[in-house]
Amino acid sequence: MKRPQNFQRAFLHPRYWLTWFGLGMLFLLVQLPYPLLHKFGVWLGRTSMRFLKRRVSITRRNLELCFPDMDPAQRERQVVGNFESLGMGLLETGMAWFWPDQRVKRWFNVSGLEHLKTAQQNGRGVLVIGVHFMSLELGGRAMGLCQPMMAMYRPHNNKAMEWAQTKGRMRSNKAMLDRKDLRGMVQALKRGEAVWFAPDQDYGPRGSVFAPLFAVDQAATTSGTFMLARLAKPALLPVVLIRRPNGCGYDLLIQPALEDYPINDEIAAAAYMNKVVEQEIMRAPEQYLWLHRRFKTRPAGSPSLY
Repeated sequence: MKRPQNFQRAFLHPRYWLTWFGLGMLFLLVQLPYPLLHKFGVWLGRTSMRFLKRRVSITRRNLELCFPDMDPAQRERQVVGNFESLGMGLLETGMAWFWPDQRVKRWFNVSGLEHLKTAQQNGRGVLVIGVHFMSLELGGRAMGLCQPMMAMYRPHNNKAMEWAQTKGRMRSNKAMLDRKDLRGMVQALKRGEAVWFAPDQDYGPRGSVFAPLFAVDQAATTSGTFMLARLAKPALLPVVLIRRPNGCGYDLLIQPALEDYPINDEIAAAAYMNKVVEQEIMRAPEQYLWLHRRFKTRPAGSPSLY
């Protein structure tokens, strides 16, 4: 379990100067009024397409695989919109880490908080099912302002960035759990904690099974959700933060607890969860992290999709 640590003199080493410069620039940028941040984020995302050509190609390929019947012109609009969202995602990280509580609260509405309260009755743990929208960091901050929780994550290799992101993420939440720490997540859930977990990425063949996702029949899907559900018996609640158009703020959407999750069938559980992920993505598909190689892991003998 990771909690904020004291700043260390070692973080002042020249190897971290570029990190501190970037964080300092991000801090200064997010002091701008939100409508200006929105315009700048959209511009930043569009501009990044000139330099992130491989990621543009991956995004386009993911959309082709998931939505083969989509009109090509519409698909290209989705690609552009996705990178506009990427630019905003960078600024939203700064907003999540550096804005005071009152400023964050001013820009989001929450619906469905009663579902979380109901699920936690009698001390039951809640596995908060998240998906990788570009607004993910801000979503964690907003959710923590409603109900402080824990979250699974991958520790950063840069120790200064690890300190900064942990400190930022803990502004309204309790602790971070290494995504490999299954025991820690189970214990937290059994104590009645709300723990954020994202089952929507390709984490490699180990600990994964293949199940349909959109039009892809064999998508590597983590078995982590299945294991946590069996071991800790938590309620499962999907939660996402959706960015409203035209710089009008955000909606934090907390869904009712999932019903009929197939706790005794790993393959059926993966297919069930992928359907949940699809439903959440379709709330704002242009805001989803399509630039991740979601289908890099293939069944033995199958050709690469990229």
